Amino acid sequence: MLDRIALILVILGSLNWGSIGLFRFDFISWLFGGQTATISRIVFSLVALAGLWCISLLFRERDEIVERADS
Repeated sequence: MLDRIALILVILGSLNWGSIGLFRFDFISWLFGGQTATISRIVFSLVALAGLWCISLLFRERDEIVERADS
């Protein structure tokens, strides 16, 4: 479950960075009231933590990931 939440947050973060790169539009900041808004900073921090968590997916054995999904 934690893997899926982290993956969703990483995908949202990558879409936000894509919109910044292509359109100069920061969707998260726009949605939550600017880059310095507390909720925006929390979302950015959660995306960063999710990215760090997803690094662990690179080093897991495939069987371990499938076992977790089945249980």
